[in-house]
Amino acid sequence: MNAIEIRNLTKNFKEKQALCGLNMTVPVGAIYGFIGENGSGKSTTEKLICGLLAPSGGDIKLFGRAHTDADVRAKVGCLIEAPGCYPNYSVWNNMMLQAANLGIKNAEEEVAKVLKIVRMEGAASNKFKNCSLGMKQRIGIAMALLGNPNLLVLDEPINGLDADGMRIMREVLVDITKNYQCTVVISSHILGELEKIATHYGIVRGGKMIKEMTAEELDASCRTYIALQAKEMSRAKALLACKYNRVEEDEAGYIRVYDMTAPEDIVTYLYENGILISEIKTDKIGLEEYYIDLMKEKEGR
Repeated sequence: MNAIEIRNLTKNFKEKQALCGLNMTVPVGAIYGFIGENGSGKSTTEKLICGLLAPSGGDIKLFGRAHTDADVRAKVGCLIEAPGCYPNYSVWNNMMLQAANLGIKNAEEEVAKVLKIVRMEGAASNKFKNCSLGMKQRIGIAMALLGNPNLLVLDEPINGLDADGMRIMREVLVDITKNYQCTVVISSHILGELEKIATHYGIVRGGKMIKEMTAEELDASCRTYIALQAKEMSRAKALLACKYNRVEEDEAGYIRVYDMTAPEDIVTYLYENGILISEIKTDKIGLEEYYIDLMKEKEGR
């Protein structure tokens, strides 16, 4: 069974069509990285899944049932944009208010449990307004976890976090899926962070899903290349371009050769032409470069 199955989903806002027949499949237990540029339809899709918007057409099923089913709705937690908390209330009191709003029994026990899951048990007495951005995002996730949901939908929860905040967030999300049997859909523009935790990906553009894949399929699709630095970079690049089909210089100042060839062949070729290599390595493009290449392909560039 899939946690989410979406078929031919459309959403219109007056004259604008935000979603144009979008399809989406999220397996149970996945961390699904939802990727796309601003205005591509990510947040609209997430709001439709969570019942915050009504679709104009199409079908949304959660765990095999209609997304409007009251029982299945109770299995969904979400953090869209920012958590709605009272700034002068403590973290604990904000959590207790949310628990009361949801009608949760054993509220104190449940609040203590979810705060521990998100590594916030030591900050329960802090006023919400005094919490860092990363702490506030984790409080929002804790609120979304109240009621033991089977599906968690998170809109940009790692954007704006520092390196330590991102690390903690990664640990929390992996913990949620592994130890609490929760499927996670997470959108973010920070693709390098998504790549560290996602098991599945969906790439959306112009209100349509253009690619869905597993982490393994992404890894198989990412091109391997040889990166090098030499004392005469311009001349080395020109020589390599004469011999190999695709040669580029990246932002880090390395020359990349994408043709399937052995590093020693490149070293020998450049040495024979009077150029010494100071560094050479074999590497592979990541999610961010794969995404950029895919967007260029869709634009016909």
